[in-house]
Amino acid sequence: MRVQIARGTGRLGAFACFLVAVLEGYDIQSFGVAAPVLGRELGLSAAQLGYAGSAAMFGLVFGAFGGGSLAGRWGPKPVLILSMVLFGIFSLATAFADSVGTLIAARFATGLGFGAAMPNLIAVATQLRPGGKHAALTTAIFCGMPAGGALVSLFAGAMEPAMNWRLVFAVGGILPLLLIPVVLAVLPSFRAAGREHVPASLKHALFSEGRWRVTLMLWTAFILTLLLLNLLLNWLPALIVAKEFSGAQGATASLAFNLCAIPVALLLGVLADRNGYAWPMAFATMMLVSGIATLVLVSGYGSVIAAAGLMGGAVVGAQYLLYAFAPLPYPGPARIVAAGVAIGIGRIGSIAGPLLAGSLRQSGFTPDGVFLLLVPIALFAGATSLLAYRLSRLGKAAVPR
Repeated sequence: MRVQIARGTGRLGAFACFLVAVLEGYDIQSFGVAAPVLGRELGLSAAQLGYAGSAAMFGLVFGAFGGGSLAGRWGPKPVLILSMVLFGIFSLATAFADSVGTLIAARFATGLGFGAAMPNLIAVATQLRPGGKHAALTTAIFCGMPAGGALVSLFAGAMEPAMNWRLVFAVGGILPLLLIPVVLAVLPSFRAAGREHVPASLKHALFSEGRWRVTLMLWTAFILTLLLLNLLLNWLPALIVAKEFSGAQGATASLAFNLCAIPVALLLGVLADRNGYAWPMAFATMMLVSGIATLVLVSGYGSVIAAAGLMGGAVVGAQYLLYAFAPLPYPGPARIVAAGVAIGIGRIGSIAGPLLAGSLRQSGFTPDGVFLLLVPIALFAGATSLLAYRLSRLGKAAVPR
C-alpha cells in the first residue's frame, strides 16, 4: 500500500535518501582507496586484502535479505535508520582495527548495514514514484553512492603522500550517525505490506506463473554485474598503481570512475522510464567493454583516466538499472522483499569480485590480465539483464514501458 505524500515532503525524503547513499558510497569505497596503505601498515598480503574487501560484501548478503524482509513488515523508514546505525558504528570500528581478524569482523558488520539500506532506498523510490516509472528517481538516489566514492577519493588524495587510513574510516562512521536525526525528521513514513502477507506470497511471487525464468536471469545479472562493480571499486586504484602509476594517480582514476557514473546513470534512468530498459542495458554493456579495451590497449595517463570514467559510468549505470527494474516483475506486496532477495543473491558476485582479483594477482596475473578477464563477464551480464527484461515483458505481470 502507498500513502499520499506532499510534493515538498517527498522531495525532502528523496534528498535524505540521496545523502544516505552518499555516505554508504563513501564507506563502501573507503576500503578500496585505503587498501594500499592499510595493507602495508597491517602487513597484509594481496589475498588477505581480498578477504577483508569481501567481508563487507558477505555481510551485505545477510543485510539485504533481512532489510527487504523487515521493510515488508515495518516499512522502509525504521529499517533504513537501523542500517545507518550499523554501518556508522562499524565503520568507526574499522578505524581501530589492528589485525586481519578485527578488520574482517568490522567490515562484515559494516556490510550488514550496507545491505539493509539498499532495498529500503529502492522501497522509498517505488513509493514516491508509483506506476513503475521510478527508474530516474532510483538512479538519482543511488547516484549518491558514486558521489560518496568520489568524496573519499578526494579526501584520500588530499592526504597524499601520507594518507591516514584510520581517519578515512572514522569520518565514514561519524557522518552517518550525525545524519540519523535528519532522516528521522524529513523522511515520510510508509505503510508496510503487512506481517501476514509477504512471507506466504514470496515463493509464489518469485517462481510461479512463469516468473521463475525472470527470477533466475535477474539473479544471474545481479551476480555478474555486482562482481564487476565490486572488483573495480575495491581494486581499481591498486591495479592502476600496479601499472606503474602513482598512488595519487590511482586515486584520481577512482575519482573519474565515480564522477562519470553519476551523469551516465541519471541518463540511463531517464531513458528507461521513457523507452523501457532494453536499450539502456545494451548501451551500458558496450560502454563497459569499450572502457576495458581502452585501459588495456592505451598506456597514457589521460587514457587511463578516460577508461576509468567509461567503466564507472557503464557498470554503475547498469547496476542502478537493475535496482530500479528488480521489483517490477513481481506482484505488489512482495516487490521490495523480492528486490532484497535479488540484492542478497547478487552479493555472491560482490564477494567473488575482490577475491577473484586478489587471487589472480597473487597467482601472477598482470593488471591488464585481470582487466581482460572482465570482458566476457561483462558481455554475459548484459545478455542476462536483457533476457530478464524480455521475459518479464512476455509474462502475465508485464513490466511497464
